[in-house]
Amino acid sequence: MESGKVLYIIPCVDARGSCVSVSPSIREVLARRIAGEIIFSSRPGSTMKKWRELFAVSQMGLSEKMLLSSSTVISDYESGRRKSPGAKFIRRFVWALLTIDEEKGSRFIREFAKLTSSPTMAIVDLREFPIPVRVEYLCRAINGEVLGEPEKSVREVNGYTVVDARKAVEALSGLEYAQLFGATTERALVFTNVENPALAMMIVRVSHLKPRVVVFHRVKPDEDAIKLAQYEQIPIIYSAAPSVELLVKSLRKLYRIALRIKLGRRVKPPPKISA
Repeated sequence: MESGKVLYIIPCVDARGSCVSVSPSIREVLARRIAGEIIFSSRPGSTMKKWRELFAVSQMGLSEKMLLSSSTVISDYESGRRKSPGAKFIRRFVWALLTIDEEKGSRFIREFAKLTSSPTMAIVDLREFPIPVRVEYLCRAINGEVLGEPEKSVREVNGYTVVDARKAVEALSGLEYAQLFGATTERALVFTNVENPALAMMIVRVSHLKPRVVVFHRVKPDEDAIKLAQYEQIPIIYSAAPSVELLVKSLRKLYRIALRIKLGRRVKPPPKISA
């Protein structure tokens, strides 16, 4: 922290009555990111819709928080029936999203904070699915296959973390390792940039926190890694996604599909990715 600056903490109460705190600096960073993406987007309405759905906010709920006369205003922007919104409208839009999230316990803001606070930058991406996602859909999205024959059968995961294995092995402390799990351990732990699969699995082996499944990207786990996974009764998956970028893009698409299902919209299962 710079000398002379005071970091204020905004207290919030979640749905269970527990007190949570979110730094205004994180809130400001996220606000600027959302606003900037909308402003520089070739389709600002679609970008607004993406962020609204990421926050799991309905058009009606957002309109009420923005004190708009009708939810059709939001609908018109998102569909492109209205021209690009001005700076004042975007400011109100972002403020409303963040305020609604804080009223719900700041779940999205705190998740964003996890992605920006890791000193080692080992975490590439981290999300909590709005509903449980079947492992077969996870495999389809990331072009993955289950290896070995784990005794424990896992049908669903509640989130995912993509982590750079090299950075994790070199620098993650025990406390930072816990950050890989976000709000729940019932998730897919996806290792990228893997040099030694067995060493990556040892990170899981020595910790009391265990993921639901472990994914290796572009490197097939060796016999030792598979044995460690079987010992921990954790299914291990090999992902043939062509790049880290496509891997993360596919996982985020899976997140959006889960969100649309939660919002009551019919969607098709995620297609397999291709180069």
